[in-house]
Amino acid sequence: MKVALVHDWLTGMRGGERCLEALCELFPDAPIYTLFHVKGSVSDTIEQHPIIPSFLDRIPFAKSRYRYLLPFFPSAIQRLKIQQFDLVVSSSHCVAKGIRVPRETCHISYVHTPMRYIWDGFDTYFGNAGFWNFGRLGMGLFRARLQQWDMDSNVHVSRFIANSHNVAERITRQYGRPAYVVYPPVDWQAFHVSHCHEGFYLMVTAFAPYKKIDLAIAAANELELPLKIIGQGQDEKRLRRMAGPTVEFLGWQPDHRVRDFYSRCLAVLFPGEEDFGIVPLEAMATGKPVIAYGKGGALETIVPLNPLPKLGENHLEQGAQTRESYSGLTGVFHYEQSVQAIIEAIQLFKQHLTEFDPDAIRDHVEPFDRSHFKEQVQQVIMSAYHEFRRVPLC
Repeated sequence: MKVALVHDWLTGMRGGERCLEALCELFPDAPIYTLFHVKGSVSDTIEQHPIIPSFLDRIPFAKSRYRYLLPFFPSAIQRLKIQQFDLVVSSSHCVAKGIRVPRETCHISYVHTPMRYIWDGFDTYFGNAGFWNFGRLGMGLFRARLQQWDMDSNVHVSRFIANSHNVAERITRQYGRPAYVVYPPVDWQAFHVSHCHEGFYLMVTAFAPYKKIDLAIAAANELELPLKIIGQGQDEKRLRRMAGPTVEFLGWQPDHRVRDFYSRCLAVLFPGEEDFGIVPLEAMATGKPVIAYGKGGALETIVPLNPLPKLGENHLEQGAQTRESYSGLTGVFHYEQSVQAIIEAIQLFKQHLTEFDPDAIRDHVEPFDRSHFKEQVQQVIMSAYHEFRRVPLC
């Protein structure tokens, strides 16, 4: 069976690239098709595969300013030639799922989120800009066209896999298609439980607007809270300007250094709404609690000290069922994205600090381990492939 992999872009190792890395291990001979490739920016496991970038990759500034080329992404992904493959597996949070495949090719798309820039996240990304801001004005002109393309491109997808019940619900709502849920992998065995801390709080994040890093910084400023932030991104200059003396920016850090900071922190702050969220699970894999916004993927992974006020959506019910199989508390929620709500959540956490058991928190993460992801996603992919071919499973 000839297999090809498709991923939006290869410019760094984040949650989506961890999923791609596991797919590379499942399909070691598969070439990878992508919009952009910054050589050396992803793991050796990924780099060892043949990587075929789009024509946009040849534009001089593209690899550092690729977000400005968003209106051209559909054309670029569709011009990549996918021929003579039995199976195509795309890992998509933007346009990878829109790859064109021959009618006889099975295309299974692992979706991290429907393209947030044009759907639920449009106002988060572009709402703070004035009407005449180029980014908002440009996206306003292209948004409807990109939404239509996003819907039309689903005809090339044989089966959707979602990274959470949260995302599966959005796929059904926006695309009218069902999606099987396989949670993303966490390299649980690479982490070790820590029973001590150095009193600081930690964030590990890209500096994107929806991450709400500014709220965490403002809370740290008001409480004079020691906060260390690992990451980088387009919002860095603004965030540095607003940071007080207790906030420290550590830039990008290699995996082993990130694990070290997890092990030494008191707790991790996670104020953004994520489709799933790998960072809380990595923190919990070291036995550290998470103070998170109680919405989105966090509802499916964190056992909160302060229970949910209500369950009204299907993915919240699914998340509650997932959490019921674990014992012990793993974090605290704030139910508003505001500075005051984060402050109150931190204060609540401090009052109940002794109720968090590092060993129980770590054990909570084991079902999300990389080995389970590979087993589950392979089973779903092969089942969908045999159904597409109308070949019974042995």
